Amino acid sequence: MSTVQGYTTDNFASLRDVLERQLANGEDVGASIAVMLRGELVADIWGGYADETKTRPWQRDTIVNVWSVTKTMTFLVALMLSDRGELDFDAPVAKYWPEFSQGGKESIEVRHVMGHTSGLAGFDAALQPEDLADWDLCAGALAAQVPWWESRATPGYHLVTQGYLIGELVRRITGTSFAQFFKSEVSDVLDADFHVGLPESEESRVSFVIPGDGNVVDGLDPKSIAYRSWMSPPIDFTWPRQRWWRAAEIPASNGHGNARSVALIQSIVANNGEFNGTRFFSEKTGARIFETQAHDVDLVLGIEVNFGMGYGLASSVTPLGPRGCFWAGLGSLVLMDQDLGITIAYTPNKMQFVPGSTRGANIARAAVEAALR
Repeated sequence: MSTVQGYTTDNFASLRDVLERQLANGEDVGASIAVMLRGELVADIWGGYADETKTRPWQRDTIVNVWSVTKTMTFLVALMLSDRGELDFDAPVAKYWPEFSQGGKESIEVRHVMGHTSGLAGFDAALQPEDLADWDLCAGALAAQVPWWESRATPGYHLVTQGYLIGELVRRITGTSFAQFFKSEVSDVLDADFHVGLPESEESRVSFVIPGDGNVVDGLDPKSIAYRSWMSPPIDFTWPRQRWWRAAEIPASNGHGNARSVALIQSIVANNGEFNGTRFFSEKTGARIFETQAHDVDLVLGIEVNFGMGYGLASSVTPLGPRGCFWAGLGSLVLMDQDLGITIAYTPNKMQFVPGSTRGANIARAAVEAALR
C-alpha cells in the first residue's frame, strides 16, 4: 500500500484512509488532497506517484494540470472586478469588447458567458492544437463567431472557450492579461503555488496527467453540440505533456497546481470574499455566486447542471447545501460551502472522463462528515 504523507487534524484523519484506499486499488496513481476549514488548513496530504510508471514519488510540491478547475480562478477574478464596479454581469459583453457584437451577439451578457449559455461552446474556426496558445487568434475567432444556439437559458458547457471569453473581458478592463492579473492580485497575495502559464523554472515538479479509459466522443452524433465542442480542435489529453500547452495561457483548462494551492485560493469563496487578512470581494458580490444562470440538461455534458455565476450549484447530480458551490476538471475537484466555511480540493494525475467522479465524491463526503463532527 502506498504511504500517504502530510498532515491532518484528528477530525480529518479519515481522508488519509480514503486516499490510501484509492491508491491501493488503482483508482488513483498519485494525488493530493487539501481542506481549509474557517481559515485553517486542517488537511494537507499527498501520496502515490507522479508518473505512470510509478518511479517518481508524489512530493509535497508536486503540481499537475487540473483541467477545468482552472475555470474557478477566472470566476474568482470576475467576481473581484464586479465588486470593484468594473465588470457588470448584467451588461452586454460588447460593452467591454466591442468586436464581440459581430455575428448577432450584441445582446449576449457577461452572465451568459459565466453560465455557459452564450452559445460559444466551441470554435467554428479550424484551429490546430497549438493555435490554442495564440490568444489573439482565439479571442478574435470567438468575437467573429455566430452562437451555436439561440436560447440564452440553455447551457452548453464551454470546454475551452470560456477561459478566452472571461479572460478577454479581464484584458479589456484591466489592460493586462488574465494570467498577469491573477498572479499579481490573487496567487502572489496568498503565496499560492498555482500557475496559468507555467514558468519553465517549475517544470521539474510537474506530474503529467494520465488519460483514463474510453473516449469522450464515443457514441456522440457528429452533428451534435457536444461532438462539435470536443472536436474544435479535437481534444488530445496528452497535450499537458507538451511544453507549448503548459507555457500557454488557456484559463479554462491548463492551470497547474496542487490541492493545497487550489484550496488556499478558493477559500476566498468559502469565506465569502475575505481570506487571510485580505478582502477580495464583498459579501453582496459573493451572494451572486448562487444566482442560477442555467438549470437544465447541458448540451455538451449531457447531464443536469445548475450553473451559478460561474460555479456549479446543487443539482440532482451534485447534492450541495444552499450556499455550496464547486467545479471539477476530468478528475480534479474543488468544493466550497459558505455555511460550513469549508474548501475541499483534490488534484489527481489519473483522469476521470465521467462527470461526478466517485473518487472526488468519496473525498468530499469524508471531509464534510469530518467538518460536521
